[in-house]
Amino acid sequence: MLIKVGSENGFVEKSMAWVFDHPGCFAYGVDDKEAILRVPQAMVAYQEWIGKHTDESWLSDLGDFDVRLIEALEKPEDGTHAPNWFRFDGQSLSQIEVEQGLKILSWSRTDLLEIVTSFSDQELDQTFEGERLSIRGIVKHIADAETWYLDRLGLADGLKGHLEKDVFARILQVRTRTVEVLPLLAGKTEIREVDGESWSGRKFLRRTAWHEMDHIGHILKLMMFL
Repeated sequence: MLIKVGSENGFVEKSMAWVFDHPGCFAYGVDDKEAILRVPQAMVAYQEWIGKHTDESWLSDLGDFDVRLIEALEKPEDGTHAPNWFRFDGQSLSQIEVEQGLKILSWSRTDLLEIVTSFSDQELDQTFEGERLSIRGIVKHIADAETWYLDRLGLADGLKGHLEKDVFARILQVRTRTVEVLPLLAGKTEIREVDGESWSGRKFLRRTAWHEMDHIGHILKLMMFL
């Protein structure tokens, strides 16, 4: 199985391998080589995760891995904002990719809510040494970041300045908007330039799926300290 990867050094202060064709599948490393070496393990975990949520997985047989680095981004040495734009992001999303993306976002949201709704208010608001956010703060951050992603594509109408105060109502509000607009991005080739950064439907799905799944892992680690 060909696994097309884009590496990014300096993204969220780490090196990261994005698995292009599979939103929500990624690997971190101390450098790009380590991140890429971890891709096969990430793919197996991703396959198992999909299999837990459906009997109709599109990754039921991974076969032999052929991990191929097709693009690499480096953080500018002058400390300026990294572009976070791959040429691969410029390809339009197919209808099948949108349908799979909606399922991925639904499953990650189910996982997130299953975890966080099990906490008491005290646990949701507990602070952790070395952490900027409580678990409730992380949930809010997920919603706010997704709103920001939507805004990059000009699709945050009705959200900016009108977000629910309750974080659980907020993540529902924002995800409802994402589910409404994602199908509209199938076949669209428009690339928007916002604050010096390029955005497309494919990049929106890549970043949205990663962000929620990354913070689910973050919350699971914090659970050890509750």
